[in-house]
Amino acid sequence: MAAPLDELTSWSADWRGLRVVVLGLGVTGFAAADTLAELGARVTVAARTPDAERARILPVIGVDLVELTGDDASDGDAVLALDAELAIVSPGFRPDQPLIRAIQDAGIPIWGDIELAWRVRDKVEPAGEWILITGTNGKTTTTQLTATMLREGGLRAAPCGNIGVPVLDAVRDPAGFDALVVELSSFQLHWLPAAGPGALVPLASTCLNLAEDHYDWHGSAVAYRDAKAKVYENTRVACVYNRRDEATMRMVEEADVIEGCRAIGFGSDTPGPSDIGVVDGLLVDRAFLAERHTSALELASLADLAQAGLQTPHGLANVLAAAALARAVGVEPTAVREGLRAFRVDAHRTEVVAAADDIVWVDDSKATNAHAAASALAAYRSVVWIAGGLAKGVDLAPLVAAHAARLRAAVLIGDDRSALREAFSRHAPHLTVLEVTAGETDGVMPEAVRLAAQVAEAGDTVLLAPAAASMDQFTDYADRGRRFAEAVRRHTEGGPDDEHPTPSSDAR
Repeated sequence: MAAPLDELTSWSADWRGLRVVVLGLGVTGFAAADTLAELGARVTVAARTPDAERARILPVIGVDLVELTGDDASDGDAVLALDAELAIVSPGFRPDQPLIRAIQDAGIPIWGDIELAWRVRDKVEPAGEWILITGTNGKTTTTQLTATMLREGGLRAAPCGNIGVPVLDAVRDPAGFDALVVELSSFQLHWLPAAGPGALVPLASTCLNLAEDHYDWHGSAVAYRDAKAKVYENTRVACVYNRRDEATMRMVEEADVIEGCRAIGFGSDTPGPSDIGVVDGLLVDRAFLAERHTSALELASLADLAQAGLQTPHGLANVLAAAALARAVGVEPTAVREGLRAFRVDAHRTEVVAAADDIVWVDDSKATNAHAAASALAAYRSVVWIAGGLAKGVDLAPLVAAHAARLRAAVLIGDDRSALREAFSRHAPHLTVLEVTAGETDGVMPEAVRLAAQVAEAGDTVLLAPAAASMDQFTDYADRGRRFAEAVRRHTEGGPDDEHPTPSSDAR
């Protein structure tokens, strides 16, 4: 018989025979099921339309599968009939779903994959330190940057979590790591306990920013904010916050941290003691040095950012946050600089895909909310903006109002663009607004590019920064970005240009 759940805080604890239901068979769900099976638990996956390849593997690793129908009552009955002692929930399950409520009403504890990973993090000893990263935007880039800087500092570091590599896979890697740089979504944070045996105790943590997003999942702005704020709980060394985002500072002030933990601010202005910032074109550290009241350490230059494709305002913020986290771990300033110089931005994040006839075409399909789109728009002087998609319950009118003056024109995509159309009508009534009429996915981007080319003039940037999710017309944001890039290359016939456009003066 398995030990009580409160005692299951190590890989070497007695997990044998524990009855567990894992909800979902995506990347996260499969990693959880595989881990628990390896620990000796009795595992059943409950999933609707499970991935065929993963479903084929489940019997091989000794895991059962129950296929959900989508009917709330029958799904609840099927899961409760398993008599599970624990449920592991994948991030996609909303807390207000009837199945989740049925599990909670039955008194079955619910963990997320992150709590499970924390409890078994010592499979390879010594267990690596955890550095946690969340925020409405910039999480993936900052996670990758931080891991790169740590590696340049001689540490074995793995970017994982919401970035695509499950934390459970990282903690089970037989090579082991000195540090796990864990990207956390608000969904994953929602399921984390703030105290108790499953509570995380990270070395350093950050919430990069807070803006409207995922209110449909969390139910309210307060619930979304509270989920993000959990990232700072129990931090030991450094809580890194955004000096330009008061919400993140308040989170740090309210967090219950380990005694001795410091608040470290980052921003593009001149830093104070215990801050990281910018002085005369240099990124400098006034936090992690003994003479911080009178001195600063040079970390990198703005030229280094441009080389990495991070010259936008949000790119600079991501670099500053990553530098603060890396310095909190203890790497030298030279490792921060060399990590930045070795880094390149992922595809679909303000990626220049072509430049022809003095018009630059930029793919920022990863801008799936208003905050990310605002950062992208602010980086260019004159923009033909391709926007639209699933708005996730967020009002995009303030975004249109704030950036109407820098727009040459707008091209609307998405199945339902009525709210966005109304926003342009109200806040930019004289702007040329074109709408894609193609009904099939294959036709959306070719038409969007053709319309953008009709209105773009020399010196303009055609920017795909949809400010919305993609699943109404595309598989995901990457599919949307790829299709845009392909359509642009067909249109320009010259392929991508290596040169990046110069950001406007307020973005430097």
